[in-house]
Amino acid sequence: MAYFLDEVFVSEVLKKPVLDAAGQEIGHVKDFIVSPAEIFPKVSSVVVKGRRGLIAIPWEQVALFNKKFLSLTVPSAAIQSGDVQEGDILISRDILDKQIVDVNGAKVVRVNDLKLGNVKGYFGLIAADVGIRGLIRRLLGSRIKDHLGRLVHQRLPHHLIGWNYLAPLKPKITRLALSVPRKIVNRMHPADLAAVISQMPARDRIEFYESLDLTAAAEVLHELEPTVQVEILGRMDPDRAGDILERMPPDEAADVLGDLPASKAQKFMALMKREEAEEVKDLLTHTEDTAGGLMTTEYITFSQDLTAAETIEVIRKRSADVETIYYVYVVDPDGHPVGVLSLRELIMAPPGTHLSEIMNARVKTVTPETHQTKVAAVMSKYNLIAIPVVDRDQKMLGVITIDDVMDLLVPPVSKTKPRRLK
Repeated sequence: MAYFLDEVFVSEVLKKPVLDAAGQEIGHVKDFIVSPAEIFPKVSSVVVKGRRGLIAIPWEQVALFNKKFLSLTVPSAAIQSGDVQEGDILISRDILDKQIVDVNGAKVVRVNDLKLGNVKGYFGLIAADVGIRGLIRRLLGSRIKDHLGRLVHQRLPHHLIGWNYLAPLKPKITRLALSVPRKIVNRMHPADLAAVISQMPARDRIEFYESLDLTAAAEVLHELEPTVQVEILGRMDPDRAGDILERMPPDEAADVLGDLPASKAQKFMALMKREEAEEVKDLLTHTEDTAGGLMTTEYITFSQDLTAAETIEVIRKRSADVETIYYVYVVDPDGHPVGVLSLRELIMAPPGTHLSEIMNARVKTVTPETHQTKVAAVMSKYNLIAIPVVDRDQKMLGVITIDDVMDLLVPPVSKTKPRRLK
């Protein structure tokens, strides 16, 4: 009968001596081979390094296993050992130091240690230690003593990820992933997803990014660093890249394409629908530090003859076509802004009230050439969360929203380079 510890970390048993049934040392523990068939991968063999090199001893021949040594049920002459095969998964060699895409915590964590234990009658891989405690244990091993040992055990929290939360193992694995339903990933905030993707090795970014649905992919792309944007767009399927760019608000698509060489930007715009491509092209003609470079061309305007109820119905039907609605902008037949009111004022007004009766006729505007610092100053002075951009004839061209102005105070990495396309 075999006697094992209920739970043990791999770092605690690596390099420990391996004894045969007669108590003779035949080598030391080098690794463990696991079978990925179970939710908690089963330890099938122990890899021993001895005088004959590496040998794989079936786990059935293990009699005693603890933190000091591992002993076998048979003498050395009767050991039924084999060689490590190419497709074998060795937990130390293949899993330690691998990265886990932790979408719940919106980060990439590293496997610092691995926990083995009894699982319904077999010995298996039960958890990954991704915390500083595992790293210290692995680096110092048995040298963790006295006050340092007490510090590790009393003050440093465990940070374990149960193997039942990880995707199944595969041979030659390059990274691990939490087995989180895809819909949860797609509901994460774009900035958090971008943080995850930015931490991943370059070879893994495309695979993870392409697993997102089109809406999530469009929202995430604008949050990524320019170099990562270029890398992803350059390596993914061109038709899908065009679909993603079409889903983005025109100003965000212009930010992304503006960081590309002109020839590549033109190539991607050719994959977009003509109307969306023209909007992006127009935005790219503006310098990025001006109102024209900040504005979005997705907005809704209304006639002053509409009632409050009619306006609400229009907003309900067309809200999906615009990025954000902060104000109701009222324009004359030629497209000149003649009034503005907040959504609160609209909702509180009697349904039959015409917009001309409740709108504020003093509309603050900026021109495409207005510098971004001036735009921010005007919005701050008048407590605005959006402001229209008008041309020389005072016709409305677009809208700048508060999130674009906030980027001036804490600029995202995706807006650190000037646009190139003219």
